[in-house]
Formats: sequence, structure tokens, C-alpha cells
Amino acid sequence: MSFDTLGLAPEIIRAVKAKNYETPTPIQAKAIPAILDGKDLIGCAQTGTGKTAGFTLPILHRLMAGKSPSLRVLVLVPTRELAAQVSDSIKTYGRFLRLRTAVVYGGVGYAPQIQALRNGVDILVATPGRLLDHMRQGLVRYNALEVLVIDEADRMLDMGFLPDVRTILKTLPTQRQTLFFSATMPPEVQRLANEILKQPTVIEIARQGTTAKNVRQVVYSIDTARKRDLLVHLIDKEQMGQVLVFTRTKHRADHLAGQLERTGKRVAAIHGNKSQAARTKALEAFRRGSIQVLVATNLAARGLDVKGISHVVNYELPEVPEDYVHRIGRTARAEAAGDAISLVAPHEREQLREIERLIGEKIPQSTVEGFEHRPDTGTDAPKRSFQPRREGRHAGRNSGAAHRQGPSRRFSERGAPRFAQGNERSLRSPRADSAPHQGPGPARNGQEGHGHKPADRQPVAGGSWRRWSSN
Repeated sequence: MSFDTLGLAPEIIRAVKAKNYETPTPIQAKAIPAILDGKDLIGCAQTGTGKTAGFTLPILHRLMAGKSPSLRVLVLVPTRELAAQVSDSIKTYGRFLRLRTAVVYGGVGYAPQIQALRNGVDILVATPGRLLDHMRQGLVRYNALEVLVIDEADRMLDMGFLPDVRTILKTLPTQRQTLFFSATMPPEVQRLANEILKQPTVIEIARQGTTAKNVRQVVYSIDTARKRDLLVHLIDKEQMGQVLVFTRTKHRADHLAGQLERTGKRVAAIHGNKSQAARTKALEAFRRGSIQVLVATNLAARGLDVKGISHVVNYELPEVPEDYVHRIGRTARAEAAGDAISLVAPHEREQLREIERLIGEKIPQSTVEGFEHRPDTGTDAPKRSFQPRREGRHAGRNSGAAHRQGPSRRFSERGAPRFAQGNERSLRSPRADSAPHQGPGPARNGQEGHGHKPADRQPVAGGSWRRWSSN
């Protein structure tokens, strides 16, 4: 099968061939005819399968058939990077068409986006939070909307955007074509699909939890304290090309990037606390090859489309097993081969078992001489980032009879929290943690507008909680 046989307009075929694409991927071969027929669609496929072109090409063909001064297509995506990628794809394949496209997301100024919306657009690509900001200012109207695309729906759920998506859906015309894409289908995402789709065509390219076929996976068991040294050794020994390294937290991403830079590596970090300008600059440098190593949180697990990533390294395993599939899908794209390396400390072994259960296979394990795990190091649990103070007025509050004497007793009776020995506790004020973002303008921690995800909470020893945001 070739693109010529799919019934697309000559102008679109010309743009596809200008990119040197001749044969559609499986999801493109199935999705394009269904979308051209005007059917609602559920596309369940892993990253790197070509689904963006799978909906972009038939939408562009449809828009050629009619004219309207108003918005005709809305594409909702969870992240700024994915919004930019989809927008670029539309511009690439629509280069010979006279169509107007705009992209809106948080973390950047409002003025250019407002001007683009006032000038009128045929296709709007948006993240939910920033789109709601523009809707509340009366800048977006849906009276002529023909097609709605919801891309990476499961990521919308992960980031807490589904309430915003539901708010937007209430304003859209019921007579429309809806295209729904998701790598996985957790129950809440399935319910949303059932609510908004009408007799959809279902296309599932790979079962949920299936990794890309050309990715070579390997696990190295290593103590946490030696991960950095092993990573440097592997980069040099394997003569790696473009390396994408994943950490679980923003702090770890910055810290690791600094360590790698001190070893002479060309490196940058991206995460939710970086400005959009800084993130864009780092991605462009990575695409050009002027930096070799990009350290990222899960923010980059989806929507990051960089050709030629030779290695993905899980410096820390993700909390959610499905995120492993999305992370390693950044390599071996477009039928190329790639390597996925996981550096697994003893305390991460249960997470590794969950990943292996999800993907249905045992990941091969390897060792590097001189970097073997040393059993005498104990549990190798992560170092605690906070220890309660024990000097001064409230000294001894954590143990024994001293806790019940003098000023410390009066302090405890007033309801102040007691710290079990070794517990961690967030020092941020409740107001800073829980106050909702008030638009317009970007939210804290890199979230887009009103749809920011509440901080995750994880229990630690003794029943207290610590907070973090990993995007």
C-alpha cells in the first residue's frame, strides 16, 4: 500500500512525498480511510507509530472541501511539546494548502496567541488550561466546528486535565466528528470515550503495554550511589549518539545534568519548572546534536519527537509501569532500532517486576565489570532529603521522655505535628501547595493554566506524607 491509494488530495500527497514518505504505517493505513468516511474513531497505539500524521492528513483533506471564516478543527493535547509537534505536522503536510493554524499553550505570553485567534484560524491545537483562559476571554467560538481530536487521552488523565476537557466538551456542537487517541485505555478514559463518541471505528495497533519492536532492552543492577558513574561509563564505552535520560523528579534532573556537565558531557535538562523558552531551546539543541544528553522527567515521555535518539536511559524507574513503555518509545522510531537501558537499584526491584508483568516479558539483565551491585550495601534506599531539627527549644521532641517535658510538651499540646524518627515532611506552606492557579497566565511548576495536576503524595515510614511534582 502507498499513500497514493488512500484517496488523499494531490497537494497532500505532494507534501508527504517531500518528506520522503512512501508507505503508510499500520495505524495510518487503517485510520485515514475511516476518518475520510467521516466516522468517529478510537485509535489505541503506542508512541512512534505515526498516529499524528494518521489524523492530520485526512483532516487537511476534509478542510479542502469547504470554506469557513471560523474555527473548524480543534486538537486537544496534554503538553506544550506535543502541541508544538502536532502544529508542526499540520504545517508540514498542509504546506501547499491555504489553511490557517494556531497553537496555544501555557508558559508563554498571551499576546501572540490572542492576535492569532483574532485573525481567525481553521485549525487550533491547544492544551486544555490555556484554551480555557482564551475561551473565558471570548476569543474562541465553536459554532462552525467540524472535527474534535483528543490526543494522548491517558496522559490527560495522568496530568489531571480530564475535568478541563469535560468543561470544554460542554461548549462544543454535538454534530461533529470526534477522533480519540490513547496509548492505554484506563477505565476513566474509556468512560470518556463512551460518552463522546458515536459508533466509533476502533483501531488497536498493539496491545496495551506492548513495547516498540525495534527497542533492545537491558537492565543493569547498580547501587544508587554509583548510577552516575555507570551512566558516564556506558555513554563513553558504547559510543552513544543522542541519549535521552529519564529521572523521576525535577531536582534529580537538574542535579544529574550538572554532574554530567562536570564530566565534560554536552548536556541539558528539561522539566516543568523550566520556562517554555528554555525547554524549546534545549530541545532544539538536542535535535541539532549540539548537546548529546538530554535529562528529562516524564514531561518528555510523550510528545517528544526527535529523530535519531539512539539510547533511552531510565536513570530512575517510573512510578507507573505504563510510563516505561512511553519513555522507551522515544527511541526506535519510524522503524529504526534503538536501545533502552534501565539502571535499577535494589529498592526499585518491585517496580521492575511490575513493568515486566505489564509488558509480558523478562527484561534481560547485564553487568559491567567494576559496577556490580554489592549486597553488603543494605537496602540502598534513597537518602532522606529532610531530617527534623533536634537542637534548640524543641530538642528531643522525637523520642522518649524529653518529648513530654517543658516547652516541648506545651508545644505538642497545642496540636503541632509530632515527627516519628526519620520521617520526611514537606516544609512548603499549605497555601503554596493547594491554592488553585488563578488565570490568566502560566501556573506553577510548568502546568498549563487551570488544569494543573495536584502534587502527588506518597506515604513514608511512620504515616506522614511527602509531596512532589515530577513533571
